[in-house]
Amino acid sequence: MQDKKSYITSAINTIKTEINGLNSLLDFFGDDYIAAIDLILNCQGRVILSGMGKSGHIARKIAATFASTGTPAFFIHPSEASHGDLGMITQNDVVILLSNSGETKELKDVIYFCKRFEIPMIGIIRRAESELTKTSTIALVLPAIPEANHVNAPTTSTTMMLALGDALAVSLIDARGFNSEEFGVFHPGGKLGSHFLKVSELMRIGKQIPLVTENQKMSEVLVEMTSKHLGCTGVIDASKKLLGIITDGDLRRHIDQKFLDHSAAEVMTKNPVTTTAETLAVEAIAVMNKKSITSLLVLNDAKKVVGILHLHDCLRSGVV
Repeated sequence: MQDKKSYITSAINTIKTEINGLNSLLDFFGDDYIAAIDLILNCQGRVILSGMGKSGHIARKIAATFASTGTPAFFIHPSEASHGDLGMITQNDVVILLSNSGETKELKDVIYFCKRFEIPMIGIIRRAESELTKTSTIALVLPAIPEANHVNAPTTSTTMMLALGDALAVSLIDARGFNSEEFGVFHPGGKLGSHFLKVSELMRIGKQIPLVTENQKMSEVLVEMTSKHLGCTGVIDASKKLLGIITDGDLRRHIDQKFLDHSAAEVMTKNPVTTTAETLAVEAIAVMNKKSITSLLVLNDAKKVVGILHLHDCLRSGVV
């Protein structure tokens, strides 16, 4: 019976071998890599990725990473390509083919099609002496690090392919100056998308904004604060520019027998913390946390109130 501790030994040896593969890539990058980046940057169409088996799974992931980071890309299954999907590839595209051996028979029709119509190909290959190496416009041949098992199942090779795909994607991000705002456009859903929501997408507007004028009496201010349920109100002048804010704390600090006769201007806190509609919601939350407040009035360039952001609105939208 096999010693169960050998499971751990096997796992550690697998990781060590794959780390050796990744370390070997540190000396891999050179003129061919630069040429591959330039080819993709100058592509007028899309980047088409294809591969069979495990290489195909990695190709799908690279295509997804490219597409979400500013490089239009998609995956074509090589077998489907031979039955009509070659029509998805145009002469404006760049094709990236992944193959461990470089002799994958299912890729032959894609290779022939690209050669026939002079469509540039980037090969990501394990074996230097292969058909794909010879036919690729640019061949990125991985270092010959052994697989992490005695049956030669793709492990180290696919890990290296995956890392190389990430390297290509990040080089393209840097070259294009692709930013977080653009990234957020492609990730509107889930936790990731919430990090790119702007204040404008969450703020309350119009009649939902608690506002009073500087000369209104506190009896009217209380009605406005109570009806809007935000625990505060902005104080504006005749031109609707912000003068200050009144919060529950301001009410407590100014309470006296003549409290209701005070004007809003007498009770308000001047120069309150504000934000803009274009600010990321996560940044607005950071300000609220730092100042120990729950609302931010939103101003436009003319210093007029266009909205109010409440902490609860951010939390309901998944922004934390």
